[in-house]
Amino acid sequence: MNRRERAIATAELEMGLADFWHDVDTNWGRHAAEYYAPEGVYRSGRLNLVGREEIQKFYSWREDRGARVAVHAFSNFRAEFDGEGGATANWYMLLWAADGEAPLESRVLTRLSRATESFRWDEGEGRWLCTLRELTNLFKGGEQLNFS
Repeated sequence: MNRRERAIATAELEMGLADFWHDVDTNWGRHAAEYYAPEGVYRSGRLNLVGREEIQKFYSWREDRGARVAVHAFSNFRAEFDGEGGATANWYMLLWAADGEAPLESRVLTRLSRATESFRWDEGEGRWLCTLRELTNLFKGGEQLNFS
């Protein structure tokens, strides 16, 4: 993969990540599972969701809890490609979130996490699908969700 191809593929992954978090923040993650491969895994703290159904169940649970304001921002996105249709990405997630209706009182950052992701190119869908998203909390504060 030359530099130009890597730049395009990196931009595709980053655009998919922005679209994913936009759906989560503005649409309750109603399409969240579509960004994952059918066997995709989402891990964060004690949360370990396997497969699109479990991932979507989590976002439905969030919506069913009631009003919530969340902003997921990310930075320092970097991707490496294996030349066989796979990619690994690393980035940092900054999360501000609290239950209630906007506008809410300003609060400290809820979480700063290091993300490690694996992707595979899906020829049928013509896009990258996440096979693993793992968030490692570096800093926590504010209100935390407790999904069981």
